[in-house]
Amino acid sequence: MPGLRAYPKVVVTEVTIRDDGRTAVNEEQRNLMGSGRGFIAALDQSGGSTPKALKLYGISEDKYHTEEQMFDLIHQMRARLMSSPRFTGDKILATILFEQTMDRTISGEDTPAFLWKQKHIVPFVKVDQGLDDAKYGVQLMKPMTKLDSLLERAVEKGIFGTKMRSFIAEPNEAGIKAIVDEQFEYGHKIAERGLMPILEPEVSIKCSDKPRADRLLVEALQAKLDKLDAGTQVMLKLTLPDENDLYAPLIEHPRVLRVVALSGGYSLAESCTILARCHGLIASFSRALTEGLTVDQTDEEFDEKLGSNIDDIYRASLT
Repeated sequence: MPGLRAYPKVVVTEVTIRDDGRTAVNEEQRNLMGSGRGFIAALDQSGGSTPKALKLYGISEDKYHTEEQMFDLIHQMRARLMSSPRFTGDKILATILFEQTMDRTISGEDTPAFLWKQKHIVPFVKVDQGLDDAKYGVQLMKPMTKLDSLLERAVEKGIFGTKMRSFIAEPNEAGIKAIVDEQFEYGHKIAERGLMPILEPEVSIKCSDKPRADRLLVEALQAKLDKLDAGTQVMLKLTLPDENDLYAPLIEHPRVLRVVALSGGYSLAESCTILARCHGLIASFSRALTEGLTVDQTDEEFDEKLGSNIDDIYRASLT
């Protein structure tokens, strides 16, 4: 179809762990991600979404004047979250980091190391460079011109896996197929570096016919998964479905390590209600996780509200 980038047929190779002392850690992290009880915290807002995240946190745009100041403020917010005594591996399996967060420190320690050593939380990193222009009801990802160097740094810093996001606004079959092809193509490159790819083809909750878009996406994903070699696995991050247990075939697929759900603009209460109806699906929430958290709260107030949000998401992820 004109206007959609074409990608070759992909055969994702087995994820291999380099023999550099991380084999045991990777296997432990893989087991946690495959069968652990809990959910993923998504703290990977990029430059485009950071102003909104800061505003919800109580920091308006007139409080910073440069991009550097903006990123300093969002890191302070993320560091406060991750340093909270309520933010632990007891209920949070993993955290998805923004690239700059991966490269920064918390309490003098590299963020990925802090998460794993201090919290026993598996670190992931967002690798996409944003969305391309909309065509045929979808937005593919912009070409990942920095992917090789980012993956190299991620491996060096002890990152377990990656996440990349595409966007589906309309139930266009050709557009959705192109989205899935692209996700698996980049997933192949990521897996070759020994990292676990989370594929995130998000369906808009404002889609004109979201149930149909959800079903088309499931069909396209199943077709790709069925062609993967034995022993190969990916993870999937999908919008909360309108149809209960729609993702059951994906959750049960032997080529899928875990299926997680994004909140997509639903409130915390709405997200947890929908999630609890979907057996085997766990959360990977961002905005819903930080709902009600503000910069002017005392540490006690902040920790109490964060703990309440975590408890709600954790319970909904146990069904």
